Amino acid sequence: MTTHTDPWPAGTPCWVDLMASGLGRTQAFYRDVLGWTYSESQPEYGGYCNALLGGRAVAGLSPTMEGMADAPHVWSVYLATEDISAHAARAVEAGATPVFEPMEVGAFGSMGMWVDRTGAAFGMWQAHEHTGFEAYGEPGAVVWCDLMTGDPAAAQGFYAAVFGYAYQDIGDDRMPYALFTVPGGQMPAGGIGGLDPAAGDARPGWSVAFQVEDVDAAVRRVREAGGSVVQEPSDFEYGRMAAVAGPDQEVFVLMTPKEEM
Repeated sequence: MTTHTDPWPAGTPCWVDLMASGLGRTQAFYRDVLGWTYSESQPEYGGYCNALLGGRAVAGLSPTMEGMADAPHVWSVYLATEDISAHAARAVEAGATPVFEPMEVGAFGSMGMWVDRTGAAFGMWQAHEHTGFEAYGEPGAVVWCDLMTGDPAAAQGFYAAVFGYAYQDIGDDRMPYALFTVPGGQMPAGGIGGLDPAAGDARPGWSVAFQVEDVDAAVRRVREAGGSVVQEPSDFEYGRMAAVAGPDQEVFVLMTPKEEM
């Protein structure tokens, strides 16, 4: 068991969080599915708490914020930055629309949220005391984040302009998809691809995949905990995966990657 304590390189997905209509219900669901425990909710930060895996922070949960009862319940993905003001300026210059301007979150760090030029929301996190994922790429933790959008070429251009992403195209004419690497990175940090043509009402957005030891067993736990299955387990080039939804119909992926991933 390893603990990641350093800030993540700029542009790397470094944190995910979720607003829940019923925090206790959502905590119980992810405890049953992924084995999470939780830090104490912090009233001064809207009841926010960290999900923990072996005492290490892997995600955030909070009650729905005041005035946001109608907001969709989705897992939000945050990209690391060492200078949120500079990256915010680049994002706006590249066509982003601010949702929340950069703001300090106590001594933990600074955050902001934007909508990119293809309509997908994303956050940025500048670390201070809270560096982001303390566990990654192991059962119960995030293993992959990607952006699916109707205009992947425009999205690639946007994130290259903001964070300097370099791309490796692994898609095809039916489903474009590219892995991205941050400057100085040795391994892909995520992906950008096109929306599934079969999903006519799909909206652009970042998605999160949590690693599990056995996808089929995890899907059974989802059903037993009151969730639903969006896409049944199936094999793909890099392992086995399924898409599921939690108590607020928030969609996420369960994945058992191949060892070489």
